[in-house]
Parts: sequence; structure tokens; C-alpha cells
Amino acid sequence: MSLASAGLLRPLLKLLMLLIVALLSLQLYFVGRIALMAVLAPESTAFQRSEIFRVVNTTGALKWRQSWVPYEQISVNLKRAVITSEDASFTEHDGLDLEALEKAWGKNAVAEQRAQKLADRLAADAAKRQSSKKASSNAPPPLKFVAKAPKIVGGSTITQQLAKNLFLSGERTLLRKGEELVLTLMLEAMLNKQRILEIYLNNVEWGEGVFGAEAAAQHYFRKPAARLSPYEAARLAVMLPRPRYFETRPNSEYLASRANTIVARMSGAVVP
Repeated sequence: MSLASAGLLRPLLKLLMLLIVALLSLQLYFVGRIALMAVLAPESTAFQRSEIFRVVNTTGALKWRQSWVPYEQISVNLKRAVITSEDASFTEHDGLDLEALEKAWGKNAVAEQRAQKLADRLAADAAKRQSSKKASSNAPPPLKFVAKAPKIVGGSTITQQLAKNLFLSGERTLLRKGEELVLTLMLEAMLNKQRILEIYLNNVEWGEGVFGAEAAAQHYFRKPAARLSPYEAARLAVMLPRPRYFETRPNSEYLASRANTIVARMSGAVVP
């Protein structure tokens, strides 16, 4: 190896070592944070902090509702409803539900194919109508149809959702997804299922500035989380994928119908 090549290689090796040290330091930081969560409630999550920034910047004010309550003071109805709706095998897996992920990928692929077929059919119909008209200088240009983005179905477990909300940004990259998987395994290794569910239910978003089961129960039903009925708990569980959307649509037929379905299935949910 020439002296010139060696001179170029040394800075690259130093940079690589610095990146490795930084990555290991970050993982140790996460380990320390999770270890503390075994006995202390997290003061806030990364998602909550980003929401504070967003709301203050868009409205100039902040309405924040959150009150931590112990696991025993959260209705078993809500625990059953959330597990039924979000992660039916929560007590059985080690943080990752590969079967649920595979089903989600399959549904997303089918949805994308349907969206593309619809766009192709609309484009073909428009082309036929265009060709049937006499060409003229005033004729409108041919329409272009782009496949509408289909609704994406997620396959994340409760532990994965907690890992993302606690520590990560909302961007969707392979690096962030990889970190989410690492954090998920850390949470499962260092906390028991009951503690994971307790932290999740006390921090998950249930509306604009509404975080945690106690705040949600008071906001929507004017009662503590300990006294939620099966149907009330099911409605809250159904809101979780899009809480701000359903907050503004309390009379949604889908919300009521899906809540009834969750109530019917709740008895089979295993609660830690």
C-alpha cells in the first residue's frame, strides 16, 4: 500500500470508529432509559415532544391533558379492548408478530394493485372519450390518472408502537425501522408485559393534546379510566390508529360498528 493510500485510509478508519462508538453510546443511552422505566414513569415521549412543537407552532397555544395512573387503576375493559384491537397476541410474542406483519404486507400489496387498476381503467376510459371527439385546437388535453395512495395497514405490535413513540421520530426510513426493532427487543428484555402495557396506555395519543387512558376517559366520558365500560373502552381502542380524526367525528358509523365488534371479541383477550 502506498503512503498516499495509507494517508487517505486512516481518516476513513477514524470516522468509521467514531460512528461505531456513537452508535454504541446511543444504544447504551437507550438501555439506561429503559432500565429506569422499570421503576419510574417516563416524563414524556419523543412523539409527545414533537406534538408540543407542532401544536404550539400552528395554534400558538397548548392544551395538554395527561395524568399517569397505576396499572391497577386502568379498567380491565380498556386493557382487553386495546389488546383485541391493536395486538391480539401481545402476551405471546417477544415484541414482533411476524404473522401480523406478513398479513399487513399482503393487504397493502393487494390495496396497491387495486388502486393501480382503478387508475389504469379511468385513464383508458378517458382516452376512449378523447378519441371519439373531433380533434380541434380547443380540445382539452388528455387526462392523466395517478393511482391514489391506498390505505396502509400496519402490523406493529404494542411494544413496537411504544418503542417508536418513546424514542423515535415519525420519519419512515430503513435506519429508523431498524432502530425501532432494536428498541422493541430491549423493551421486551428489560420490562415485563404488564409494565409495557402500563407505559403504553399512559402515553398513547387519544386526541389533540390528549395522552393516556386517564385523560382520554375524562375527555370523552367524564369519568376515570378505572370505570370505563366495555363499549367505552372499545371506542377508545378503535380510535388509536387515527385519534385526532375520530375526535372530530364522534358520530362516525365506522367507530360505533367497529367498537361493537371489539366488544364481542374482548372476552378472548389475555391481559398481563
